[in-house]
Amino acid sequence: MEKKIMLGNEAIARGAWEAGVKVSSAYPGTPSTEMSENLVKYEGVYAEWAPNEKVAAEVAMGASIAGVRAMCAMKCVGLNVASDPLYTASYIGANGGLVYLVADDPGLYSSQNEQDTRRIAISAHVPVLEPSDSEEARVFTRKAFEISEAYDTPVILRTTTRIAHSQGVVNLEDRAEVEDKPYERNPGKNVMVPANAMVRHKFVIERDRKLAEDGAGEKFSDINKVSYGDTKVEGKTVGFITSGIPYQYVKEVFPGASVLKLGMVTPLPKKLIEEFASKVDTLYIIEELEPVIEEQVRAWGIHCHGKDIFPLDGEYSANMLREKILGQQLELADPAKVPVRPPILCPGCPHRATYSVLKKLKIHASGDIGCYTLGVAAPLSVVDTTLCMGGSISMLHGMEKGKGKDWVKNWVAVIGDSTFMHTGVNSLMNMVYNQATGTVIILDNSTTGMTGHQDHPATGKMLNGETTLAIDLVKICEGMGIKNVKVVDAFDLKKLEETIKEEVARDELSVIISQSPCALLKSYKAKGRCVVDTEKCRKCGLCLNPGCPAIKKDKETGYSVIDETMCNGCGLCQQLCPFGAIQLEEGR
Repeated sequence: MEKKIMLGNEAIARGAWEAGVKVSSAYPGTPSTEMSENLVKYEGVYAEWAPNEKVAAEVAMGASIAGVRAMCAMKCVGLNVASDPLYTASYIGANGGLVYLVADDPGLYSSQNEQDTRRIAISAHVPVLEPSDSEEARVFTRKAFEISEAYDTPVILRTTTRIAHSQGVVNLEDRAEVEDKPYERNPGKNVMVPANAMVRHKFVIERDRKLAEDGAGEKFSDINKVSYGDTKVEGKTVGFITSGIPYQYVKEVFPGASVLKLGMVTPLPKKLIEEFASKVDTLYIIEELEPVIEEQVRAWGIHCHGKDIFPLDGEYSANMLREKILGQQLELADPAKVPVRPPILCPGCPHRATYSVLKKLKIHASGDIGCYTLGVAAPLSVVDTTLCMGGSISMLHGMEKGKGKDWVKNWVAVIGDSTFMHTGVNSLMNMVYNQATGTVIILDNSTTGMTGHQDHPATGKMLNGETTLAIDLVKICEGMGIKNVKVVDAFDLKKLEETIKEEVARDELSVIISQSPCALLKSYKAKGRCVVDTEKCRKCGLCLNPGCPAIKKDKETGYSVIDETMCNGCGLCQQLCPFGAIQLEEGR
């Protein structure tokens, strides 16, 4: 059998292909993005970027009903967007296997909250599989499709950042020859009006019972695994119930301990857990984030330790187990004492140019989810709020309706082009419908920059690289009836300032599209390099105000200095210099 080292996300893509999946739809979101980027490379699979996770889930559901194996992928907060179809998909079930890949983010590496997907799955009555390494990511993906079809249910494959972005050895197998399931018209199953939903809810309840019962037996013995040992702590035999990446920490610290490793973390196999607990003196539940397993185990009257000694937030580690269970005071090497480097916008980022104008005009920004959220930090300090995808526009609308149109004349909503296509369109529609007068700035950098430069409906390219129709942002806004839609080069500071002043002063809704491509796009061509003429430099520091990492003040001379290895000649600093001390050298 061929072996290959793969990221968890790569392994999931491989497992989906091996399982015979035919349709995949996703919205990019770290840490789930690479799965789709790898899956699209396999023959026999149609993989796409959808405008948002709700649409992706609906596309996968349609393919499943038609009779083929399908999946959708998203990060944890994306499941909030997709939860509307998920809850009802649970009632309808699956014809062709239906799998949701959902990547949680303990430690908040790239998310606005630290939610636990298992909570949503329990509420939606959807089983969850959770791998603990790359090989299991592949195997569990295949298993998820089998469970989906065997139990007539969607299945969530839950990963975390540590699984998605860690590498491991993966065994490569051939693609399964899976015949399409025949489609049969069945309104009682597929049309969820109340009368039909009442019947299907009873089916879902029975399905939960059956899954929990089978989870304790041979059918799931390949993923719910028990190993008994003789490790003792303070003279008592200890046992661990765990899943996912925390399993690796348990095995590192307690290699000889009794362990119940759960591959299916909901619904839980009661009989298996009761049997395991009866054979150890002290039981520990090791799970990151919410006490999902622990609460159920305690509800069954089984004494255990969990969140009484472990935190509810952040990632766990082997060292944490040593400290919390063994009481070891670890002598860890002091980290290198280096200055803290906060996240910043890249050199040449068009968002910095827009924010520099907003700061000059002392305008507040209702912010959204994307690279441009970094406008909250000094020295720009423009973004005042960030809630969720598309929330900037709706929140600006709420501010106006609560405080009056004069109050928002020194406010704008800022939103990226990809986020605007995701859920910003609906928010803008609401402003039109309810007669708002605020100003929305679409920061159009021609990509989904935050997650690694994926395409979206307004870029003109699909996930597989094919050219397609690019949705026109101007026409969308004009089609809603917005009369004042202006497109401005983000680096034309004079024009941008004039436009922002004009639009925020209006007593009617306006949209400004601040447009310039992301400097990290492969298609981007640098204009050259900016250089400082020290004979003209007056050391005023105006060029430093936007916080571009390519420019700094020389501590000895006081002159501004531009790092030519970082500068791409965007010209922002050049325009800010009132003495003409910065020049663009093209072609460098």
